[in-house]
Amino acid sequence: MSLQAQIAEYDKQKNASAPKEILALMASTTHELMAAGLANDALQVGDYAPDFSLPNVHGELVTLAEMLAHGPVVLNFYRGGWCPYCNYELRAFEEVLERIEELGSQLVAISPETPDNSLTTKDKNELSYAVLSDVGNNVSNDYGLVYSLDERLRPVYKNSGVDLPASNGDDTFNLPMPATYVINQSGEIVYAFVSEDYTKRAEPSEVVKILTTLDN
Repeated sequence: MSLQAQIAEYDKQKNASAPKEILALMASTTHELMAAGLANDALQVGDYAPDFSLPNVHGELVTLAEMLAHGPVVLNFYRGGWCPYCNYELRAFEEVLERIEELGSQLVAISPETPDNSLTTKDKNELSYAVLSDVGNNVSNDYGLVYSLDERLRPVYKNSGVDLPASNGDDTFNLPMPATYVINQSGEIVYAFVSEDYTKRAEPSEVVKILTTLDN
């Protein structure tokens, strides 16, 4: 089943069970982000990816330039392991990881979660690829992805058990827009998926298709 089909099934269940006023608030805040055109400020195809060094779940630094020395890189920015859509996406990329590596590429996921919380996310979803911690959203900011969670949603998240300050190790309530990039060995972005709508994600099979067109 495609990632989009999995998300559609989850949305169907959510819409049938969640309070209507909460669904309406989430929809309206998402529409406001879209109307503001935040994704237009994010890096796009043709831009060059800023280098970074971020810790993995074991505290080891992972550097983009070092990864690119070995082949193309797929960067997947997600909000956190508390986000159901992120978990569906992370697992869907795990399913195509072998194919990504066969094509000489590497896959990494990045979120503002602390390393400990990133480890929980990695273990929960049984991920084989690197999960990196961008505490403070510095790298996400370099890619033009950061926004602040609407104040109206903060108590909604808290009441549902999502403690963003604890998850991210700060009290900014800043998050990255969901984004997936394919970066060639020259550091150029050759595929970009960015959405203000947190329910929309890149389809892993489309990412694999892009990788097949690259000269490693």
